[in-house]
Amino acid sequence: METFLNYFLIVYYTLFFTFAMLLPTYRVWKTTGVNPYKLGTSDSAHDYIGRLFRITLIACALLIAAFVFFPSVYEKFFPVSFLSQGGISGAGLILLLFALAWVLIAQQHMQKSWRIGIDEDVRTELVQRGLFKISRNPIFLGMRLMLLGLFLILPNVVMLIIGIVGEILIQIQVRLEEEYLTRIYRDSYLTYQKLVRRWF
Repeated sequence: METFLNYFLIVYYTLFFTFAMLLPTYRVWKTTGVNPYKLGTSDSAHDYIGRLFRITLIACALLIAAFVFFPSVYEKFFPVSFLSQGGISGAGLILLLFALAWVLIAQQHMQKSWRIGIDEDVRTELVQRGLFKISRNPIFLGMRLMLLGLFLILPNVVMLIIGIVGEILIQIQVRLEEEYLTRIYRDSYLTYQKLVRRWF
């Protein structure tokens, strides 16, 4: 099981960021000429949250690398032994696969409206189709599920802290984006808010 998890986690994390982040970003840039990556280096709340979230995702990658390549180092991250069971790891695998499929479907529904961060320069379509009829933030929901799935597979104190920090940052980012969408789309977004829940 451990050997399978080693391969799975490496492949999964690579696929998640390739197909859920990098390729959609490249596709939008090539088809529209607009760079959808909107996280800057200023001291604004938006850019600051973006920097912290990048650190969180890098920390996930480093933790996976420690688990796969440096098990003696991984043991120093205070594993939660009673959670290290086959059934719990299996639940984590299912969550990760579901999260990936969910995000990829949501990406298809976003199409040219995909952005990483808030785009103050180009007004995009307010997407309300597909998974956006179920959740106003399906991609962030998928990322929340991914963090939970990683914790179930790698139950340790460090992953727990990463998951909590990631959850807080996602919650803040979503609210920043909601403020922006309300300012830009006004009544259209307010009506959408009443019809569709923030998460599900």
